[in-house]
Amino acid sequence: MAKFGFLSVLEEEMDKHFSFDYAMDWDKKNHAVELTFILEAQNAGSVETIDDTGEVSSEDIVFEDYVLFYNPAKSTFDADDYLVTIPYEPKKGLSREFLAYFAQTLNDVATHGLDDLMDFLTDETATDFGLDWDAQAFENGRAELKETEFYPYPRY
Repeated sequence: MAKFGFLSVLEEEMDKHFSFDYAMDWDKKNHAVELTFILEAQNAGSVETIDDTGEVSSEDIVFEDYVLFYNPAKSTFDADDYLVTIPYEPKKGLSREFLAYFAQTLNDVATHGLDDLMDFLTDETATDFGLDWDAQAFENGRAELKETEFYPYPRY
């Protein structure tokens, strides 16, 4: 039977603080947890967009982005595939306070991103859209956290 560690706490905090659809994928072999979230925007003006695979569409926009929690000693991945990658210590894990702070920050990024996506659809001069994760601001806020109980990486 699996002991879900910080996965359970992450889900609780995401449900409390995150306003968008999301899913978590626990990649046991890679010692990683991928969090996928979706932003949706109505393309009322039927603006033609081109996605990262080159497909042209004038349909409503469904934008997916990803976050990865990973073990620095064991996980392999391409950081360019993620909005942000967050290392964890396998035995120590992550604190509830950190996971709540993460979920709130991600919600702020996604909310601002949705506004930017709506602006992108109405701005004829805009050429691309993407989310911005301010790593320095995140680390500054993290430094102010008072972390108490830690939850380890899940075991199975």
